[in-house]
Amino acid sequence: MENVLPPAEELRLIDRELVQLDSRRAQLLTRRAWLLTALRAADHAAAAARGPGRHPGTSAETSPPSAQNVLLTLGGILLTVAAVAFTLVSWGHMGIGGRALVLGAVTVTALGTPLLLLRRGLVSTAESVAALGLVLTVLDAYALRRAVLPSTDAVAYTAVAAAVLTAVWAAYGHAVGGLRLPLPAAVVAGQLPLPLWALAAGDSVEVTAWATLATAGLDVVIALTARRAAVRALAVAGAVTAGGWSLLTGAWLSVSADAPAASVEPALLLLAAGALAVGAAWRAPAAAAATSTAGGLAAVAAAGGVLRTVVPADWAVPAYLLCAAALLTAVRVRMPRGVLTGLGVASGLVHGAAALWAAPVVLLALTGPAATLEDVWGGAPVRDVVLPGAATAPVVLAAVAVTLWAAPRFLPAAQPSRPAVECGALVLVWSAVVAAPVALSLPLGPTLAVQLAVTAAALATAARPSLVAALLPTAAEAKGEAGAQPRPAGPLAGSTRDGHDGHDGHDGHDAAESSGGPAGATGPGDTPGEERTSAPPRSAAGALDPVRTLAGTALACGLASAAGAALLGLASRPATFTALGVLVVVTALAAVAARGLVRIVVACAAVVGTTGLVTAAGAAAELPGHHVGLALLAVPAAAALLGARLGRHPVAAAVEATAAATVAIAVALAVPHPPTLALVLALAGVVAAGTAVRAKRRPLAGYAAAVLFVTATWVRLAASGVDVPEAYTLPVSVPALAVGALRRRRDPSASSWAAYGPGLAATLAPSLLAAWGDTDWPRPLLLGIAALGVTLAGARLRLRAPLVLGGLTLALDALHELAPYVVQVVDALPRWLPPALAGLLLLAVGATYEQRLRDARRLRETLGRMR
Repeated sequence: MENVLPPAEELRLIDRELVQLDSRRAQLLTRRAWLLTALRAADHAAAAARGPGRHPGTSAETSPPSAQNVLLTLGGILLTVAAVAFTLVSWGHMGIGGRALVLGAVTVTALGTPLLLLRRGLVSTAESVAALGLVLTVLDAYALRRAVLPSTDAVAYTAVAAAVLTAVWAAYGHAVGGLRLPLPAAVVAGQLPLPLWALAAGDSVEVTAWATLATAGLDVVIALTARRAAVRALAVAGAVTAGGWSLLTGAWLSVSADAPAASVEPALLLLAAGALAVGAAWRAPAAAAATSTAGGLAAVAAAGGVLRTVVPADWAVPAYLLCAAALLTAVRVRMPRGVLTGLGVASGLVHGAAALWAAPVVLLALTGPAATLEDVWGGAPVRDVVLPGAATAPVVLAAVAVTLWAAPRFLPAAQPSRPAVECGALVLVWSAVVAAPVALSLPLGPTLAVQLAVTAAALATAARPSLVAALLPTAAEAKGEAGAQPRPAGPLAGSTRDGHDGHDGHDGHDAAESSGGPAGATGPGDTPGEERTSAPPRSAAGALDPVRTLAGTALACGLASAAGAALLGLASRPATFTALGVLVVVTALAAVAARGLVRIVVACAAVVGTTGLVTAAGAAAELPGHHVGLALLAVPAAAALLGARLGRHPVAAAVEATAAATVAIAVALAVPHPPTLALVLALAGVVAAGTAVRAKRRPLAGYAAAVLFVTATWVRLAASGVDVPEAYTLPVSVPALAVGALRRRRDPSASSWAAYGPGLAATLAPSLLAAWGDTDWPRPLLLGIAALGVTLAGARLRLRAPLVLGGLTLALDALHELAPYVVQVVDALPRWLPPALAGLLLLAVGATYEQRLRDARRLRETLGRMR
């Protein structure tokens, strides 16, 4: 056990060490400056000794070209051109001996000249002449085929010629070590002999694939043993190209095989390619991950291709998945880390592809019930889409889930994110259960039961992640760590804002959510016996909370399956009430048991389910649509009572807001029947007024209540065919204005909108609508006089609501009265005059734009200072 120094003593030690480091740094900087001065002096002396003829750092090869260099280069080019012309044009004018003598002499000269050039240090010139010599060897092969062996097969002769040229170029490159071109050229030429030989033999595609794989093997050997970078790069490119073509050919042959015997040879080809890739990865750590990934995929394709031929067609994907799972066992063998990573990635790719293959079945199970919207209560929807392999999709998803869950525990080489892996496994298990009814073609009842069961399980997991902590150790560890810490005193500590604790025996979920991690946790570099003096807190963005992640994932799954169950329940009346009833109960229980954001979401889901249940009850009772709208108002009323009971609990606002959306549905249902619409608006206003009794809800709910009451009055008057709405609105407006005046007297800071807005709008708006439909002049005149008085009173008393409402009413009333005359004037004017006037108006506004902006700001400030 180590003794920890007191902080003061440790600080003195650190200061002393820093002083010593500063002193040593000053010494080193002084020495460095002296060395730089000495080196500059030496460079100047060397430059003076060389003289002005040559710049330091240049060599003879980069010096200005001499006459000898130019002559040698031009001579080599001319010899090559002459050889090409001789081979293609003058070949037939000489005998066999003359032909061989001339072409051989030219080739030998072209290949021997670089030796002389290298001795003189002309490396670049030697490279150019050597390249021309290599081209001459290709012309030699072509000439030999045309003159001596014209009857031989072209492909076979090309294969033999490529092999000979490869050997000659390789020998030439090794013999003349100063040239860089012959060995890379030999690697490129070496790609042709074996594949061309297989094509010339006329054998099957398998033979060609084997020959290409053998070429890839030779490329791998060259890449692992060559010293020159250019040779290694070309060998790697050849290995990737040839090996990739062999792998693709083997995979195509394996998938095309329809019998076990036909799948054996492709499997052997794939296994050989995989062994070659893994062997290369073992010897080349830099590319081990990518190369071993290809090898692992080849092994899975080989074994799965054989199994595919002996199982039914629907079980082909599970066969490949079984082979991928078996590949994971190799990860526990002692291998280089890059090889282990590549094999794990290969298995993961196969598992991911299998999950994607099964995903359409899950989507069909979730979206298929939407077909019931076309014929509600008309029976179970008929599935017209038949997906191949749907019967095994749940098996595939469950297998992938098990592998994903077990991978971090049994594969020490793999280091995935544990919370992400566990949440992925949870999603896959949920997907498997959701897809099971589609795979088994279950009828409506069992399918609905499965959907409701999986919804209940998912919401229970979201509400209490401790239920699955035994299967998800990361969540259990987080729970244990959170339980070991004192419960924080913040709003996430499990107690609500109004002082209610929920469940006293909660499982530490809240503590896990609010704490960033254990204060004394051992870091990656600590030993169990060391005691850390401090631990930096984990940030919310840098650490993934397993409990929250698991709860969020389960919540998303539960809501998705709940939507599917609700849609599926629309197939029949009993199914509708069963599905919606169970969903309401499940979401309500989950809201009671959950905490934080999960509680808010499931509580809102319970409100939505209750709305659907009330609507279904009204439809089952064969009530008219406007009566169903009246019944729906029970939802916001109940939500308002619940919100008053919950007080400042965070769930209260969310529940009331969700229930308020039900009012829009009720209004939409009651629109065809205006009397009922007025009643719906009035009852909604009552609910809003009751909500406004609470101080925290008063600003929003009070305005909403006023708008609803006024709108209900207008609708009721219109529905009753009232020609003189003032007879009904004035008895309401006068007391409302009196009450507003008393409120303003008691509370001068009260807004004029709250004091006078409802009373003024209750009379002005219906009167304005009546005036626009009245062809006589008394009503518009009286309304204009009243609006003018209200406007002047608002301006005199500096009250915003009377000024805005009165001015708006006055302007619209004047527009109604002047509209016929404006139309007559416009008809009498020339057609070009309105655009001209509009242009002049725009010019005037543009010229005084800044002044208009200042006027608008002044008007806004004036209105802002009003009450």
